[in-house]
Amino acid sequence: MPNQVMAQNSRYFEMRTYTAREGKRPDLIKRFQDHTLKLFEKNGIENIAYFIPTDETNNTLTFILAYPDQASRDVLWNKFANDSEWQAAAKASEANGPLVAKVDQVFMENAPDLTPEIIRDEYEGERVFELRTYYMLPGKVDAIHARFRDYTRELFQKHGMVNVMYWYTIEKDPNAQTKLVYLLAHKNEKAGKTSFEKFGKDPAWHVVRDASEQNGKIVEKVVSVYLKPLPFSPLK
Repeated sequence: MPNQVMAQNSRYFEMRTYTAREGKRPDLIKRFQDHTLKLFEKNGIENIAYFIPTDETNNTLTFILAYPDQASRDVLWNKFANDSEWQAAAKASEANGPLVAKVDQVFMENAPDLTPEIIRDEYEGERVFELRTYYMLPGKVDAIHARFRDYTRELFQKHGMVNVMYWYTIEKDPNAQTKLVYLLAHKNEKAGKTSFEKFGKDPAWHVVRDASEQNGKIVEKVVSVYLKPLPFSPLK
């Protein structure tokens, strides 16, 4: 069991967001469903989650992959990209033009003492996810980590939110500060916003926040996106 836990914690994650060309997202989703997921698996890449935004004006698709470790990422990705089966599927799917206008990628490592070992959620399979990214002020990563580890996750749970996965970004620029990225699950988007409103008004949260910020504010900004899992997403 300890070796299994270590293997889980050493995984290297990649979150990719594809902006589809006008009218092409259904074709992109179909390509993932019919070909891409199984070809990722064939080439040693683990499928974690596939989402589209709840905002219908947002023409993106976001997915999360995992590799055994950082060193294996480029090897496995190149193996997939050079797979003749993938090349044939990609070519066929783009017979009427490219599907993707833009690709954004974020590399991440698991935050092992933030991500719960067991997730219990009665709405599993019928829920939405909230992807939250925290941009910390300089030198505040340890402070945000301690606040989430010791207090925030429990307060989320108190207000009906489910802690799913937590990561820290791995930045290409050695001078850039890592970001905290995490997924919460909610019954629906309205329930998620209501839960966060209650959390923000909780006196216990105010005490925790104020105590943690005695030496200055921790978070510069937070970006939140509500996502719904695609039917073939392993996480849903």
